[in-house]
Amino acid sequence: MSLLALVALPFIGSLLAAVLPTRSRTLIAAFAGMIAAVVSVVLLTSFPMVRGGGVIRETIHWMPSIGLDLAFRLDGFAWMFAVMISVIGVLVCLYARYYMSPEDPAARFYAMLLAFMGAMLGVVMSGNLLQLVVFWELTSLASFLLIGYWYHRTDAQRGARMALVVTGAGGLCLLAGVVLLGQIVGSFQLDDVLASGDRIKAHAWYPATLALIAIGALTKSAQFPFHFWLPRAMAAPTPVSAYLHSATMVKAGVFLLARFWPVLSGTDEWFWLIGGAGGITLLLGAYLAMFQNDLKRLLAYSTISHLGLITLLLGLNSPLAAVAAVFHIMNHATFKASLFMAAGIVDHETGTRDLRRLNGLIRSMPRTGALALIATAAMAGVPLLNGFLSKEMFFSETVFLSASPVIEWTLPVLATVASLFAVVYSLRFGYDIFFGPPSTDLPRTPEEAPRWMRMPIFFLVTACVIVGVAPTFAIGKVLDAAALPVVGGTLPAYSLALWHGFNLPLAMSLVAIGGGIVGYVWLRAMQERGRLVLPPLISRWNGRELFESTMLAITRGARDVLNACTTRHLQPQLFIVIATSVVLASFAARGFTLSWGDRPRVPASYAFVVLWIIGMICAVGAAATAKYHRLVAITLMGGAGLVTCLTFAWFSAPDLALTQIVVEVVTTMLFLLGLRWLPMRMEKPGERATLRDRARRVRDLALAVVVGGGLATLSFAFLTRPAPQSISPFFLGNALPGGGGTNVVNVMLVDFRAFDTMGEITVLGAVGLTVYALLRRFRPPAESIAQPDQQRAVPQERATDLMKPRRSDAFARGYLLVPSVIARLLMPVALVVAAHYFLRGHNEPGGGFVAGLIVAIALLMQYIVSGTRWVEARTRVRPTRWIAIGLLIAGLTGLGSVALGYPFMTTHTAHVTLPVLGEVHLPSAAFFDLAVLGVVVGSTLLILTALAHQSIRKQAPAPHPSTTGGRP
Repeated sequence: MSLLALVALPFIGSLLAAVLPTRSRTLIAAFAGMIAAVVSVVLLTSFPMVRGGGVIRETIHWMPSIGLDLAFRLDGFAWMFAVMISVIGVLVCLYARYYMSPEDPAARFYAMLLAFMGAMLGVVMSGNLLQLVVFWELTSLASFLLIGYWYHRTDAQRGARMALVVTGAGGLCLLAGVVLLGQIVGSFQLDDVLASGDRIKAHAWYPATLALIAIGALTKSAQFPFHFWLPRAMAAPTPVSAYLHSATMVKAGVFLLARFWPVLSGTDEWFWLIGGAGGITLLLGAYLAMFQNDLKRLLAYSTISHLGLITLLLGLNSPLAAVAAVFHIMNHATFKASLFMAAGIVDHETGTRDLRRLNGLIRSMPRTGALALIATAAMAGVPLLNGFLSKEMFFSETVFLSASPVIEWTLPVLATVASLFAVVYSLRFGYDIFFGPPSTDLPRTPEEAPRWMRMPIFFLVTACVIVGVAPTFAIGKVLDAAALPVVGGTLPAYSLALWHGFNLPLAMSLVAIGGGIVGYVWLRAMQERGRLVLPPLISRWNGRELFESTMLAITRGARDVLNACTTRHLQPQLFIVIATSVVLASFAARGFTLSWGDRPRVPASYAFVVLWIIGMICAVGAAATAKYHRLVAITLMGGAGLVTCLTFAWFSAPDLALTQIVVEVVTTMLFLLGLRWLPMRMEKPGERATLRDRARRVRDLALAVVVGGGLATLSFAFLTRPAPQSISPFFLGNALPGGGGTNVVNVMLVDFRAFDTMGEITVLGAVGLTVYALLRRFRPPAESIAQPDQQRAVPQERATDLMKPRRSDAFARGYLLVPSVIARLLMPVALVVAAHYFLRGHNEPGGGFVAGLIVAIALLMQYIVSGTRWVEARTRVRPTRWIAIGLLIAGLTGLGSVALGYPFMTTHTAHVTLPVLGEVHLPSAAFFDLAVLGVVVGSTLLILTALAHQSIRKQAPAPHPSTTGGRP
């Protein structure tokens, strides 16, 4: 299976899981677990190809002209992470089947979980830095959805929002750092970046690049000072917490630091920034974990501490420390996932996670208790378990580090104290829950969890024991393969032996374990006396409150700036925008002299001059009558648009002329529908404009003259100069051989610049959906709902008339009798015309955009002459489906070329012989043009019919006199 398929498989599974019956927990869990299992098996069988520094590469050409390709890369380090993601994903899917309530929508949960898995696989297997950033941000979005899964809970909403804001901001910093890194190297390919370490560290941008990438990594892995968001994410379901802490999300930050270790480490800046953040986080997280009374919050702070340990190891600039960091990444994943699952079982069976209420559960839950105690011992670093081995490697690095005397003394003390704290919170998790007298005030009577719910914990705990007892046999080859890409070159000499003799690291371990037991006894005694409720020294520092106050200050500041710089009135807004544009354009043009070119002039045409005099009269008339005679103004605007359309035709631009004429029709309908909801403005007899109004009009006229005259002058200056490097010959010469069509404009839109067009139709669809969503809350005032006089003159059908023989619908409309009959007769004609322009668009003027607008106009005419109720009683247009299907066709068209080994959106042309029709010229761009047609129809209808629906909505209630000061 290709690397692209491995990354895409969880996303495809996510889409399929979303449509499965949401109450079929077993079916959906089995389906999601099968997806993760397939990925796991494929990865495990590929291990021989990544051993000894082997790398699997796969590149799919996306936009090679700008060097942007889909690149996937699997080396030993990425393989290790991908295996953790997929294998623990299988276990989480099984565990969640029994943890989640039958009332929870399982389809939504597993769909988001699989999307989370796919995003993480994309991060670790990306071979392009920009692609890595995209997947990086997808992990933030997926975690936001998973943390806020129980969206009815306030803590879930706040935790998800905090996680998204912090990690999203870090993602923006990472993007900036990646862009700088790509500029330094001259490529965004990971292979090129990893081979340019000396160039990167010698560059003047190295400090800024390092700082930006470090912020991205530290925010994702909840390192100081960004550690506060992770404990608040414990509002997520426990399966999500287990997955997030062990193999995904927070591990992405340390993955990034390890991935860039060969090219960014080895400097003082790296040591102080990465090592300093890791050292503070290691100690702070362990200290705070000791005082937590919630099981999941205790584990969250312990995760922060262990991630700080990994970060500190990576910051030491030592290859052996980097190997130890990779080793602890694997060990931490096993015991932390098992501990979260055990905590979930305790919560599931007892109804609480409060340590102060949990005691003696070993009697009612012996198997779960035994597994949890082993995992807790691994977290504390007890010998013969995997956590002890990586802790010993950590101690060795701190003891034998060559640095200044202060650092040589400080680091071993910090490591020992942090390990002592780890023993304390591990004892709180293990001893307090499972030993002592049984609890009597639990919400539920505890009992042993189902066997299959315990099976993932058993699997992970078994791995902890096997690695702890026989590390070289169990994980030696895997650690070699995973650590080699991180350190680069040659692996340093290291040993996974269980016994290294009596040495200083062993003494530090004994001090940590013994001191931790003493500290636990003292802490428990103090808490029983009620003297230590909050963490001493730092209890006043609350990260959540600081975050909330910062967000509040930013929101208030933005509101104040918005109020100072903008206004709710449209006319001043437009004046500010246009005036600012003039100022910026003048600033950009400073130092340049404007002169006419020597290009031969085209003789003037009197007919063309008269045409534009008419256009200017229409434009000036529209501006003059817009205040009190809006319908006249719209008519005159249509006249100016028609002059523009004829101008395009005059200058041999039939595609633009066709587009202009249909756009004019649609925008005229839009203005008419908009005017329907504006209050009438009647000019009072003898009313005269005030001096302020006259000054404003003079100011607006001056700005209009400056902008219009300036653009006309610039246009004339450019048109009188020959184009030295015109791109027209390229498109004219390659439209037929490269795109399979003679209509250069259409070939450019659906072939040469198809990616731009896809972005444009995506934005168009988003705009249509946004307008529709906004108008759903709009309720017109009562005076706007009233029907016009000509409509009220026609008696409406009563409900009792429905049983009688129906009169003709045209007669029911009375005053629109003739237009309604004509519009219905023109409907099939318009569809035939639209099909004609669509089919000829690749070789003659036309295309999907024009055809889509013609179809939209034909349907809108039915609304105009027959009314919304009449149309929707006879047909269901469903504009949203037009948008969705159009975007789907566009995506599939582009992916079809990728499947055949060509860059995204590459056009293929075929000549198909059909019965009766004979030989048909069929380019694949025709399907993309069909997608354009669908999105244009859907978006246009969605916007305009959303306005039309206001006529059948319930009007807004009149304000109560108490809210208006007694005024009506």
